[in-house]
Amino acid sequence: MLKRIVACQWALARRGLSTAASSSAVDSLVLRSLKDHYFEVSKMSPPPKINPPSPYTIVKGALDNDGPVLRRTYEQEEIRISVMRLANLVPEDAQEEDGGDDISQLFLHVDIEKPGNDEVLHFLCGLYPDAMGIQAVSIRKKEKVPTPQALSIPSCYQGPSFQDLDEKLRDAFHNYIEKRGVNESLFPFLQSWLYVKDHRRLMRWFKTVGTFINKHSTS
Repeated sequence: MLKRIVACQWALARRGLSTAASSSAVDSLVLRSLKDHYFEVSKMSPPPKINPPSPYTIVKGALDNDGPVLRRTYEQEEIRISVMRLANLVPEDAQEEDGGDDISQLFLHVDIEKPGNDEVLHFLCGLYPDAMGIQAVSIRKKEKVPTPQALSIPSCYQGPSFQDLDEKLRDAFHNYIEKRGVNESLFPFLQSWLYVKDHRRLMRWFKTVGTFINKHSTS
């Protein structure tokens, strides 16, 4: 939905730019389009508020950062979950074939940390409304503040392909993270959370771009 609104507004802006004769006229057109777009998106109804399944809690400041979203303790372990949507990993034209910007498939980065250890056990998982599957298992260096680069570009051996592992070992790994509450019950909250985060970032983008252009126009 957000993508279609952006495309429509941009098409209108391009038609207006062809008739704008001065820099101030161009700036005014962009500012007007940003304002219209901002109000259009602000009218979109947010999804119902959903709490994460217990005992997971939301990491403070997660909406404004790209690090972990959920955390919990399990016995003496610290478990952190970061989430990415399909749009972060698949080209845009492929997304259109699969239904546009609908958030129906998520990718989880699950870090399991034990006390006194400078490494974490990392799981990359695909999450769906009714299923969860492990894509890869690896050991990574612990980072104080995980970054998107650290999640997507690991610097160490990632282990064998998960599908090449013996079926009993694959089942054991699934049972291992299931015991820690990593399963499809996380999907409703994470789906809603990503909608809210996308909406919040888009609204902030309209405001910051408009503020920058307006300052340039009045200077």
